[in-house]
Amino acid sequence: MARQPRQPRQFTATPAERKAMPLFIGLFGPSNSGKTYSALALAEGIQSVVGGEVVGIDTENRRMTAYADKFKFKHIDFQPPFGSLDYKDVIHAAEAMGAKTVIIDSMSHEHEGPGGMIELADTIATRMATWDGKFDPKKYERVKMLAWNEPKQNRRALLNALVRTELNVICCWRAKHTSKPQTVQILDNNNNPTGRTKQEVVDMGYTPIGGEEFVFEMTVAAYLPPGAQGVPVWAPEKPGEKAMVKVTEDHRWLVPIAEKGKPLDARIGAALARWAQGGKAPAPTPAPSRTPAEEEELEKRDAYAGGDQWTEEQREELQQQDQPPLKINNTPEPQTQRGDGYDGI
Repeated sequence: MARQPRQPRQFTATPAERKAMPLFIGLFGPSNSGKTYSALALAEGIQSVVGGEVVGIDTENRRMTAYADKFKFKHIDFQPPFGSLDYKDVIHAAEAMGAKTVIIDSMSHEHEGPGGMIELADTIATRMATWDGKFDPKKYERVKMLAWNEPKQNRRALLNALVRTELNVICCWRAKHTSKPQTVQILDNNNNPTGRTKQEVVDMGYTPIGGEEFVFEMTVAAYLPPGAQGVPVWAPEKPGEKAMVKVTEDHRWLVPIAEKGKPLDARIGAALARWAQGGKAPAPTPAPSRTPAEEEELEKRDAYAGGDQWTEEQREELQQQDQPPLKINNTPEPQTQRGDGYDGI
């Protein structure tokens, strides 16, 4: 049977106008930087604007449930394998549960976890280098680049699913401190290039464990440094950190908030959601003033949560107190208090 010639597609153009779009937010940082708490706080704010369920996809053996008494969300205990297509499946499952906002913590398992990209590429290369039950290490070296084709295709399928979904998605990536060799020009005494080069080891800072291609599609990508407790750095100095941060002109209002030491919270999530719905995103209402007694109590709880230098008697006293979150006058809703049991997971 003769193949029918392809008919050209037809297109129309209409006047451009702002329309509602989903948010795709990335948070990356090392352990104890506040990724999970920040993601839940942002999701709470987004939910206050768009409604629907918040679903947490948890690859870290139910660690997200440590915050179940502070945030309302559905929880998926996502166990291995952590292949790109498995992530795609679990996102569709969350959508079927009525989710409008999804948190994926952590996306790093898609890269280096059991069944992730690295393991899949190694499995394929090993299979290609094995014949009649005998493994050929030289052939393994020859085919290991070719073995990355399938894992990369699977990641592209996941990325396409994230781009096309109508869900608001917040992804958390673990980050590790890295460095890499780099070729640099040798300069003379007047700082002019000599035409010669040398190798230097460059400190890249904390870089996410995962693919940089995800950042290209994100609305916002925030770096949370060690011990940040959810306060992002929008202009990091290290090249690896700088390359992964994304804050466009529409969201520059986030920068002064962080510079004042304010963490990502529900008000910021709500402001981002209002912008995504087609409105303008004004800076969230400044944090209300606190009385000296409230400041003292907040500092005391933060210190307790972080394990600072308190005596065993003081720790026991705080632990026995069944205190509600601090009530601060004129606090807008939704509101999340970092000092109330925040442990930086």
